[in-house]
Amino acid sequence: MSLGDDPEGSGGYGGTGQTRTRYPEGSGGDVYGGARRGGRSSSRSLVTVVGVVVLLIAAIAFANRGGDDPSSSTEGAGAAGQPKASATAPSGTKPVQSTPGLIPTGYAHNAQGAQSAAANYAVALGSTGLFAKTTRDSILQAIFTPSRVTSLEAALDKAYTPQFNESLGLNKDGSAPTGYTFVSRTTPMGTKVTQTSADDMTVAVWCGGLLGLAGQNSTNPVTSSWFTITMKMEWTGNAWKIVTHSQKEGPSPVPGDDKASSADEMAKAVEEYGGFTYAR
Repeated sequence: MSLGDDPEGSGGYGGTGQTRTRYPEGSGGDVYGGARRGGRSSSRSLVTVVGVVVLLIAAIAFANRGGDDPSSSTEGAGAAGQPKASATAPSGTKPVQSTPGLIPTGYAHNAQGAQSAAANYAVALGSTGLFAKTTRDSILQAIFTPSRVTSLEAALDKAYTPQFNESLGLNKDGSAPTGYTFVSRTTPMGTKVTQTSADDMTVAVWCGGLLGLAGQNSTNPVTSSWFTITMKMEWTGNAWKIVTHSQKEGPSPVPGDDKASSADEMAKAVEEYGGFTYAR
């Protein structure tokens, strides 16, 4: 029902063209809820309002209690796989420390911290920095467990070759040609913990992504995609680090009928709208 169809939302029945007919009490013929019953209706309305207020206060008290209960966490799930009611209750723990231009750090040693780390690491893994050798190595050293960094550097050096960059329309070093804006951005939609222990977590991050070259005559225009990155993480060096990670397509929504923006509009949007730090 739209707002225009709601009698109460439109300020009563005035102007709707409807005529309200009142039948004798007990007739059951009034489709709008029965005839007025004198002074008793106001008393019942007052009781209803008081009842709603009491329930609201009780609900707020219950929610606040959930945040203080150590057994309440984001690690579990309710019936049918739904998150617990206390999943987003405040924990009192600062989830992440952020410095502009750097990958966020300072995650809590719990499921909340692991999810915050995974979301921000997904952003780093989908950034333009991965296409240039220097910035790629810095990203790997920041988010992967030390024992994995050397082998990953070698593996990604073989994947992100000058020829691969040129196939995307980039320069050999991963930079964008003059007059073009390279777009590679990942946006986490949500996270979930699939396996957990004190020092090991497996976190799945559902993401939307943008990739392409914005500019006139670009042969690789910016396109969108949906994917899920699963990270096996461990608590090492007083921080959550990735041990292994994998990626699969979806879940993907039905594409909308939005008109695609021009190359100039896309380039301007990427330059003007910065990203976020994510925290569970």
